[in-house]
This record gives sequence, structure tokens and C-alpha cells, in this order.
Amino acid sequence: MTTAQTQELDVQPTPLALLLLGREADPRSERGVECPGDLPSPSDPDLVERARAAKEKLGDKVFVLGHHYQRDEVIQFADVTGDSFKLARDAAARPEAEYIVFCGVHFMAESADILTSDDQKVVLPDLAAGCSMADMATAEQVAECWDVLTEAGIAEQVVPVSYMNSSADIKAFTGKHGGTICTSSNAKRALDWAFEQGEPSATKVLFLPDQHLGRNTAVRDMGMSLEDCVVYNPHKPNGGLTADELRAAKMILWRGHCSVHGRFSLDSVNDVRERIPGVNVLVHPECKHEVVAAADYVGSTEYIIKALEAAPAGSKWAIGTELNLVRRLANRFAPEGKEIVFLDKTVCFCSTMNRIDLPHLVWTLESLAEGTLVNRIEVDKETEAFAKLALERMLALP
Repeated sequence: MTTAQTQELDVQPTPLALLLLGREADPRSERGVECPGDLPSPSDPDLVERARAAKEKLGDKVFVLGHHYQRDEVIQFADVTGDSFKLARDAAARPEAEYIVFCGVHFMAESADILTSDDQKVVLPDLAAGCSMADMATAEQVAECWDVLTEAGIAEQVVPVSYMNSSADIKAFTGKHGGTICTSSNAKRALDWAFEQGEPSATKVLFLPDQHLGRNTAVRDMGMSLEDCVVYNPHKPNGGLTADELRAAKMILWRGHCSVHGRFSLDSVNDVRERIPGVNVLVHPECKHEVVAAADYVGSTEYIIKALEAAPAGSKWAIGTELNLVRRLANRFAPEGKEIVFLDKTVCFCSTMNRIDLPHLVWTLESLAEGTLVNRIEVDKETEAFAKLALERMLALP
């Protein structure tokens, strides 16, 4: 489409489009990405030794968390590795550590700050390490959605369930409105709990922000139909839904997704089965419903790791999750004769997770070792209180 045609149609870019194009700024979500000092060169041959020396100098004052999707160059310095919630809990279990360096993305560092003590300082090596899924649900959009549900006369019947992969603001909204948080491991338990909060036949769930985890859990694990699920699109009036559609639904799914897991397709599954006879297809529940339905096994990151640990020698696996983890697992289990490949032919890392690189980690550790606190992630007290309430409801799940 030409510029002239665009002008004729009077197309006005949305604030989100302008933000993605770099032509606007969101001061509430953009907390700055400039480092007060120069980062080391990525070609510096002494980076590994510098990171090791700074970490040794800090001693027990620092605790480094490494998410499974991190680069190998970063993960080697992690004191513990895991998924986002496991790491946040690990941080809370180390009250003697003054600094929690979270090698992950922004919402994970927020969760760590919520669960750790006021004396501990959570640091994110690069503040630009965000999460596209978490950014797909803003506090303003969710508040507007609740107004739509109220106008439809069903807000009192709706229990919000928010995925761990959400901002502190969304977790706080969930806590304030009587809901709970879930992980990909306990999503079914969280939904069971939510539907028990009212009359089962009338209760509805607003699932934020990943539509695929919500749909897959409801249909695959709980026996609902696809017709029981509707998708609320925050970029359309009333979410693109009528009041009758909202009243008829059991699951109101937010229109969000993971940019990595969302790329896997049914063609990916069919292709790998043709290329590798006898392959086991193992995918994360953030994948599209048709991919999950065609897979042999479905589960969280921790489930994927345990499944491969238990797999017999000589077995073949195609994994539908982030490439850093898949490659690490392939190398780990190759000596056992297990063949592990990435489900998609196209290489795809989590671009925001990969912003945490060795130069940023070195800069962070050296700054802390010199007594300079950098890139602190701090959730305000009101948001923290309601977000923690939602997290505590999850921790209390049977």
C-alpha cells in the first residue's frame, strides 16, 4: 500500500504501533535502557574471567538466577537455574543475599522483588529485557475489559487467572479481583480452584495474558470444548465480542501469546515426523491448540527436562520450546544416545531473553562489586501487596 493510499484511508497508527516503531515512548513501561558507563566489548577475551572475579569478590552478597532460556555464556554463572517462578522462590529462600541478579526478563525480576524481603535488591542486567507476551496486557486495557464485563452483567461471576508471565500490574489486578496466578505446571489446578469460587455452572474465568495456555488447559486437561472459549481482543471495541458471547463463555481468553511458542505450527509437527521416523514430539502448552493436539507430550519447561531425563537411550525427540534450552538439552543428552532436535526448521531464540549477554552481566557484577547499585527492579508497595495476594493464593492451591 502506498503512502497516498494510506492517507486516503485516513489510517491512524495505534499507540502500540508507534511504540513498536520507536516513534513514541511509554514512560510507565520503559524504565530506561542506558547504562551509566560503557559496557565491555563483546569481543573482550577477558569477559569470563572478569565475571568470575567480580562474582567472587561479591561472595554471598550476590545470588545469580538463570532462566532456562538464557545463553550458555550467561547460564554458567547462575547459582540456580529454573523457570520464572522457581527462580523467584529460590531468591526468597536466600535472605542473606543482598543482591539478586536475575538473568531473565522484566516480569520475572518483578516477581522476585515481590517475594523477597525489603532488604534485598533485585537487579536486571539489561532493562530492555522484556517479554512480548507480558506486554500484550496493560493495566489500562485490563481495567477497560473489566468495565466491559461489568456492562455485560457478568463481572461478579468472573474470576481472573493470570499466567506467571505477566507484569506486576496484572498480578495486582488479579489479586484485587479475587483471582490467582498460575504457572504452566499448575494451570489446571488454578482453573479448578477458580471454578470452585462460585456456582460452577455460572462461574467464568478471565485468563491473562496467554490465550494458548488457557485454551489448551481448558480443552485438553478439563474437557471443555473450543466453543466454551472466546478471545477478548483489547484492540477492538468491547474486545470484539458481544454481551451474549461473553455471557455464554466459560473461558474468556486474553488475546496474547508467546512470540517463540506461537511460531510452531501443525506443518512443523508433520514435517518433523516425515524427516525423523519414530520421533516423539514434545511441546510447551504455550503452543497453539492444533500443535498441542498433534504432539505426543505436552508440558512445562520443567516437565520437558524431566521427560528427557527419563527417556530411554536411542529415543528421538523434537522439542517445541525456546532454542537455547533445546540446544543445551541436545548437548547434555547426546552422550546417552538421545537425539534431540528443535521442532521448527527456522532457528528462533527468545529475542528479549537474549538481551542478557555476557557484557551486561559483567557490567552488572563489576558495578555491584564497586558498590554501585544498577538496574534495580522495584515494585511499588500497593502493587506488591495485591500481586503477592494473588501469588499466595497460588501457593495455597491443593
